[in-house]
Amino acid sequence: MRNNSRDDTLKKNYIQKYQFLVQEYELVKAKQHPKFRFAKEFYAFHGTCAQTFLKYYARYKQSNDPDDLLPRKRGPKWRTRRTAPEIEQQVLEARALGNNRYEIYRILKPQLGRNTPSTSCIYHILRRHGVNRLKPPMKEAKRSIIKQRAGELGHVDCHYLSQDLVASAPKRRYLVCVIDAYSRLAWAEIVDDIKSLTVMFATMRCLNALGQQYGIQFEEVLTDNGSEFGRKGAGAKDTHPFERMLMEMGIRHRYTRPYRPQTNGKVERLWRTLNEDLIEGTYFESEEHFQEELLHYLVYYNEARPHQGIDGKTPVEMIEKPSAN
Repeated sequence: MRNNSRDDTLKKNYIQKYQFLVQEYELVKAKQHPKFRFAKEFYAFHGTCAQTFLKYYARYKQSNDPDDLLPRKRGPKWRTRRTAPEIEQQVLEARALGNNRYEIYRILKPQLGRNTPSTSCIYHILRRHGVNRLKPPMKEAKRSIIKQRAGELGHVDCHYLSQDLVASAPKRRYLVCVIDAYSRLAWAEIVDDIKSLTVMFATMRCLNALGQQYGIQFEEVLTDNGSEFGRKGAGAKDTHPFERMLMEMGIRHRYTRPYRPQTNGKVERLWRTLNEDLIEGTYFESEEHFQEELLHYLVYYNEARPHQGIDGKTPVEMIEKPSAN
């Protein structure tokens, strides 16, 4: 029985058709065709697209190989456009440490420069290898990276207080807080507004308090994208008070993803704890009274209150007895 699976009749017919069209086209170009005066008449008569025909014609004239008259596979040339295996391996190694695609991009950018795959490309690599969803070991690996030592990362944020919190002088007040990502040691300051200069001085007092009391020197801090913490544009870091303060102290400034408060989750959890333990349902006689109660609570929070997020230890135990990791 004849095997038709390798019948090249269609291929031969296709090549013969285009070879005929090439001969006709060259006669038109040479002004020697008996029927067609212009190329557009030639395209219309044979029902072909000028762009498509010229693509095949140029390819054939360049190689003089009849096979170049055959249609080729459409879509991306994946063998040449797919990310190099060694770069894919770096992406997977960074993913194994629990980093998301944006963090992987930032990790690889200094090493790879223009060869760094885009965030969407990184996602497709992760999906192709079945690691686009974080697995428990990856989450644990990321936690261990974040919690290597005290002072590696500090979370900074502002918190709105109730206007009637202080009975003698009802007005809007705010809290500015710094919390250490590793140990959960925290300090907060009361302020009357959250202008950039006010927040800068309050943050400096928090950093100094944690440094003097617990010996923590921060390497970098994480804030949201509020105007009190920074300003976009060229030269902004040289003029904004908060940015300038961090530069003078040698602290790197990182921002959370916009509209993603979970990125600054440790300080957001502190606000909830502070509301439940100290503020909710309570009125203070004066601002001095609230300041005194806040100071006592911060000492309790840092030195006596167990934290579920650090295996039931107190924050001060995390710096007195660092883990084996």
